Amino acid sequence: MKDTAPISQGIIAVAALFAIIAAGVAFVLYDFSVFSSAVIGVVIGVAVAIALALGWREPQAGPQATPAPTAKPAAAAKPAAAAKPATAAKPATAAPQPKAAAPKAKSAAPKAAKAAAASKKDGTPEFLSAPREGDPDDLKQIKGVGPKLEQTLHNMGLYHFDQIASWGPKEQAWVDDNLAGFKGRATRDDWVNQAKTLAAGGATAFSQKVEKGGVY
Repeated sequence: MKDTAPISQGIIAVAALFAIIAAGVAFVLYDFSVFSSAVIGVVIGVAVAIALALGWREPQAGPQATPAPTAKPAAAAKPAAAAKPATAAKPATAAPQPKAAAPKAKSAAPKAAKAAAASKKDGTPEFLSAPREGDPDDLKQIKGVGPKLEQTLHNMGLYHFDQIASWGPKEQAWVDDNLAGFKGRATRDDWVNQAKTLAAGGATAFSQKVEKGGVY
């Protein structure tokens, strides 16, 4: 038994393997986003670790195991010392991840607030004469907006996700009534909630398919 790894490391290794497999399946087969797939993997890994920890049973010592009581404390002390660096290393690698995602949400907030302020009292949304910095967003990432409808939105002065994300009920109703040939499409396909996710730097299942080139 001296050469065997501690039980805790075995449980962590098995749980990590299940977590990686679950995240991979969620991302590849079910088109979940990277963040959602990671969350699913963590949940599966934790569940497997708990199940293994609760179901693990130490082997009972046989009649011949009684002469060696002094060897057990020595074997248990070595894995305990080796396990400490492993648990201390995890917070160091996980810490930078939340900081990288924070600026994206903040950068979209001033644009959405500015767009909301530019909307008129009668419900007319904010329109631009040209895209900011000459680079419009890919509005086809919003489900329900195809190439033809995207061109119609550009002709109206809608180029960016944050413009659509800023719409309230009045603005959305105005667009539904004034989209020639596509009336009611904004509400029916829930453009506003999709645009909020995309303006914040996130992704939807539909936008991921568009980026992979499997839609248009």
